[in-house]
Amino acid sequence: MTQVNRLSGGLVDRNSTLSFRFDNRNYTAHPGDTLASALLANDVRLIGRSFKYHRPRGVLTAGSEEPNGIVELRMGNRQEPNTRATTAEVYEGLDARSQNRWPSLKFDALAINDRFSNFLTAGFYYKTFMWPAAFWEKLYEPIIRKAAGLGSLSMEDDPDEYDKGFRHCDLLIIGAGPAGLMAALTAGRAGSEVILADEDFALGGRLNSESFSLGDDSASDWAAATVAELSALPNVRLMPRTTVIGAFDHGIYGAVERTGDHVTALPAGKPRQILWRIYTKRALLCAGATERPIAFENNDRPGIMLASAMRTYANRFATTAAQRVAIFTNNDDGHRTAIDLRAKGVKIAAVIDVRDDAPISYDFEVLKGAQVVDTKGRLGLTFVEVALADGSRRVLECGALGVSGGWNPNVHLTCHHRGRPVWNDDLAAFVPGGDLPPGMTVAGAANGTLSTHGALLSGAEGAAKALGFKGTLPDVPEAEDAPINQTPFWYVKGCARAWLDQQNDVTVKDVKLSHQEGFRSVEHLKRYTTLGMATDQGKTSNMGGLAIMAELAGKSIPETGTTIFRPPYTPVPIATFAGRMKGQDFHPTRLTPSHYWAKERGAVFVEVGNWLRAQWFPLPGETYWRESVDREVRQTRASVGVCDCTTLGKIDVQGTDAAAFLNKVYCNGFAKLAVGKTRYGLMLREDGIAMDDGTAARLAEDHFVVTTTTANAVNVYRHMEFVRQCLFPDMDVQLISTTEAWAQYAVAGPNSRKLLQKIVDPKFDISNDAFPFMGCGNITVCGGLRARLFRISFSGELAFEIAVPSRYGDALMRRLMRDGEEFDVVPYGTEALGVMRIEKGHAAGNELNGTTTALNLGMSRMVSKKKDSIGSTLSEREGLNEPDALMMVGIKPVNADDKVTAGAHLMDASGPADAQHDQGYVTSAAFSPSLDCHIGLAFLKNGGARQGERMRLVSPLTEENVEVEIVSAHFVDPEGERLRA
Repeated sequence: MTQVNRLSGGLVDRNSTLSFRFDNRNYTAHPGDTLASALLANDVRLIGRSFKYHRPRGVLTAGSEEPNGIVELRMGNRQEPNTRATTAEVYEGLDARSQNRWPSLKFDALAINDRFSNFLTAGFYYKTFMWPAAFWEKLYEPIIRKAAGLGSLSMEDDPDEYDKGFRHCDLLIIGAGPAGLMAALTAGRAGSEVILADEDFALGGRLNSESFSLGDDSASDWAAATVAELSALPNVRLMPRTTVIGAFDHGIYGAVERTGDHVTALPAGKPRQILWRIYTKRALLCAGATERPIAFENNDRPGIMLASAMRTYANRFATTAAQRVAIFTNNDDGHRTAIDLRAKGVKIAAVIDVRDDAPISYDFEVLKGAQVVDTKGRLGLTFVEVALADGSRRVLECGALGVSGGWNPNVHLTCHHRGRPVWNDDLAAFVPGGDLPPGMTVAGAANGTLSTHGALLSGAEGAAKALGFKGTLPDVPEAEDAPINQTPFWYVKGCARAWLDQQNDVTVKDVKLSHQEGFRSVEHLKRYTTLGMATDQGKTSNMGGLAIMAELAGKSIPETGTTIFRPPYTPVPIATFAGRMKGQDFHPTRLTPSHYWAKERGAVFVEVGNWLRAQWFPLPGETYWRESVDREVRQTRASVGVCDCTTLGKIDVQGTDAAAFLNKVYCNGFAKLAVGKTRYGLMLREDGIAMDDGTAARLAEDHFVVTTTTANAVNVYRHMEFVRQCLFPDMDVQLISTTEAWAQYAVAGPNSRKLLQKIVDPKFDISNDAFPFMGCGNITVCGGLRARLFRISFSGELAFEIAVPSRYGDALMRRLMRDGEEFDVVPYGTEALGVMRIEKGHAAGNELNGTTTALNLGMSRMVSKKKDSIGSTLSEREGLNEPDALMMVGIKPVNADDKVTAGAHLMDASGPADAQHDQGYVTSAAFSPSLDCHIGLAFLKNGGARQGERMRLVSPLTEENVEVEIVSAHFVDPEGERLRA
């Protein structure tokens, strides 16, 4: 198809022709075209369908504020939905498709919704799908889910790379229009480190869209010359195709750079998009302004667009939406569009101006005091109906209509720290308020300065002010400096269906309904009608909705208020936020010192936080995981087993006040703990809830080694640092995390001492008398290697934990396994570790779940009444100490063949099994090789007094109903004889 709507001039490269496809039809374009401009050049106005009513839609704008021209790009695993055709650059072989239609764009079966619009008004889903309740899951929800959404996913893995990066500067300039370019020139020539970021691929902003001059050059030529000078400055970094999406704390701005969306294929290893974290001393917002539409009957037909967008397509992209157009405006800017289009050879049907004092023209007809009251055309505009000032009606034939209702400064980033914009009567728009993100200033149209000369001057002055520069500013070229001349006009009264949010199908009538039903707050209006909740975030619709609500409420627009703006400024692919963190790189993987040895032994690994830990060690012939785990448990309890427990948090606590500090952190006492001894400790949150458990070993009067659970290692260290720095800053105590510094192994089982005696240097006596249960000390192993030894057990067996510097961890594991062959030593993983701790009744992460107390855990006696500690007072609250409080118990099935399921609930032996009669729940469950049946740990109401009672274990989800007996949580060696042997 030929480009029938291509005009002369423009900034596209006519020396080269590109081929692309839209909805399986072939078209041509030129480098410099967007998909929207290329489709308009090829006389394609219908580009999509609206969300709810599936009405035909064409492009409304020429930038990132576009609500209608939302398409799918590319095919297969690189398919991307919901891309704005107005910002997507055309490249050779681009394949684009319309979306939210079936079976085709021209014939969309779901357009039947439009016929039922009276039943599908705003809020209909809040009322319609309430009854009958049984219909929701089987009928309503499937239908809604099938109709919801705009684009579609390929359901294949994205093959492209995404990355993240950091950049630093003295001044970040957001927007490369006249204000941004002038600001960059000022700061760049002054020697400051400058980053100039703009979402467009061609820097210059509106200068590329206008026909006026700057000095002796055209606006676009001046922009190109300025960009060339900035490119040559070593202290200035230009970032086209980069959207600053948010202003965050501490002078940090998020920016998305599209490095590969405009090419056919990316070079290997190159990212498609980069998420930048920009650290800047100062920021200058030059984001420009967005023209707003006027609402009138059927103002959503393809071919109706913003007048400024029409001008952009004509002057920059050398294309027009039709060969005969009309303009509907309330300000002088609409007349500028008509002048530029006529100069390009486009016929002007008329300029319809709501003002009685509108300027006259000798080149086209101006209808003063007139309004567009309706339009015609099924899949594209063909006629507009105009109500003239004398009350008569007139029909104009045209293929496109440019609408100009004034301009809204782009204040979004100024509000990302919850600042509120303020109303400007001259602009009839909100402008940035005084509560800006720290270090930010605003210039140009974004600050309400709409003339080109004013924007240039404010850009230079804004940069100088931001940097504290007091030198001579660069010369500002002569440019248009026309005053604002407009009459606020939001919608044509008396219309039945005038569209505000064209993507979400929100009309003037919907806003009136919201007011009628009491949803009058701007935030309620937004949610009740979905106004401004489309992919454009209301950039073209919010002001119209607010104006109508203000009118209905009898208030001014500033009294009515505006919704809050939040990041991101424009939609960002989830993959960009993830960067390279996907698949195995989703988060950093931490390997234990024995990882490669375990891998050699064929271990099955499991992710535990960021750690990769051996879960079990299968032997040849073992086909089911339980075979391996049961063997590891039995073999450990029969002789000796070794487990890598390096992942446990390890914190060195040193200083003369170390003991006193731990006395504050733990609810039980540590002040009198002897050197060479270890004590089990329970840590409470400030609200009295259990935070973590672990041990503290006293290696010297002023030196403790604290261990934490793997899951809470970071949280506990952070908590202890908070206590040290904020609560007790005068204490002489220092903390350092040594988790990665020491490789630590649990050596458990009756022969654990015999195995360790083979590697511990002879001068250290580790007999039961010399090194009793809960002992600790610095030792040497293997002929002088420094090590630490702790006599602690979480398996219920005679056990030790031995630690050496991490670089010797692998060698120590190999030595233990070699020297332990005579004892039939077995490595055991986290599954066997979990089984043995359940058999012994030790609480772990499932029990320390952030809701339990020392009483629940059976540790209430550990909360010392003789000292003050964090959480001890609030742990005594009445609600946490009720007579029927949950307490940890053990459970066994009456029938040994029955299974105990974690998460199942305990019910009385007879009676209803429902939430009202719930007695407790199972936190941990496992098959016990020692008892040859399933067992579990549970929290049961008044559990301490209910041992021996039979109950039902119920799991509605898995339809289990098992008879169980309540027993002690200590299934194995309840007297503790083994671990003290």
